Amino acid sequence: MPPYAEDPLDAGEGTGPLPAAPAQGTGPLRAAFDWTEDAARQRARAGLVRTLRPRAAESDLLDLAGNDYLGLTRRPAITEAAAEAARRWGAGSTGSRLVTGSTRLHARLERELAEFCGFEAALVFSSGYTANLAALTALSARDGLIVSDAANHASIVDGCRLARAETAVVPHADPDAVAKTLAAHPGRRALVVSDSVFSVDGDRAPLTALAAACRAHGAGLVVDDAHGFGVLGDGGRGALHAAGLAGDPDVVATLTLSKSLGSQGGAVLGPARVIEHLVNAARTFIFDTGLAPAAAGGALASLRLIAAEPALAARARTVAATLHARLTDAGFTAARPDAAVVSVHAPGPAEALRWAADCRELGLGVGCFRPPSVPDGISRLRLTARADLTDAEIERAVTTIVRTAPPGATAG
Repeated sequence: MPPYAEDPLDAGEGTGPLPAAPAQGTGPLRAAFDWTEDAARQRARAGLVRTLRPRAAESDLLDLAGNDYLGLTRRPAITEAAAEAARRWGAGSTGSRLVTGSTRLHARLERELAEFCGFEAALVFSSGYTANLAALTALSARDGLIVSDAANHASIVDGCRLARAETAVVPHADPDAVAKTLAAHPGRRALVVSDSVFSVDGDRAPLTALAAACRAHGAGLVVDDAHGFGVLGDGGRGALHAAGLAGDPDVVATLTLSKSLGSQGGAVLGPARVIEHLVNAARTFIFDTGLAPAAAGGALASLRLIAAEPALAARARTVAATLHARLTDAGFTAARPDAAVVSVHAPGPAEALRWAADCRELGLGVGCFRPPSVPDGISRLRLTARADLTDAEIERAVTTIVRTAPPGATAG
């Protein structure tokens, strides 16, 4: 019997916030971290307290909060592939990729991932976060320049900080601003970095125009395709494939294995010489333990399933468009989705938090984005369109959101 079988959390009990541990120590021993209590009070006053919510293995909750865009994380073929990989290769990868953490399974995943997305080579990481850190730190220079979209994901922001290059943050989705910034720094080694689909509003970056700006000034283009891969492009091959940029010698993609592939991990795709450089220079590759075989096996099975069922990507986009149409028809302000993220405006941060909680009480899980996580100051419910949602589940989700909407949430 597995060690968690009789855990009350696995039976659905105690799924609220974890209880606070009792204070430990007194006097000087305890004083070292007294400042954390002040920080906690400040978060509470701002309404920004985050809590862990352990979930049970099974739930009646209709999940529109996670990122399982194609509904693959529980597909029997995927879970069995993950289990078989663990049985064959072990529970962990045993070390960093350059020591003992690379298996033939990792190599196969990299080869098929690059082929599917249209790139020369790929390199798998333990997460999409570490993949972004690797690309930005290893492909930039201290005397170089990184041009970053103002709405980029936190992993890109952190990658820019760690790169120690000069970082210029430009207005959101503004290729003219990118071109002007590059023109103001002639002769410098430069990267332009952008999400392909932005995680807050679900809008798509102007990749063709960004590539043109890069090429006019000799800059490399790095695109985080976490929210585009599996949803956009021919059969889900990604936003860069859809833009005709996949495989170009001046383009690098990063992505996660934890969204459309329903597994865990990340990858960098690009020219073979770039991937070889990352193997030798990217600290989050060299010094991090390799991705667990189960995650690699599950991701590989999902990749093959997507290739065999290309309609999954189109279905995810259709579900997103349907949710958007139904909610805007009901009077809500919602950003038009370019992929599978549907963002619904809330009157304010407190209302957004309450709205999400009320939805959950009625069996619907939705995301809740509030300042300062959203730099434009607009609080939102964030819905994930999944390819496996039925029409009845879409109706249930819309009905729940309408029923729980706070005053001021609609234009009517």
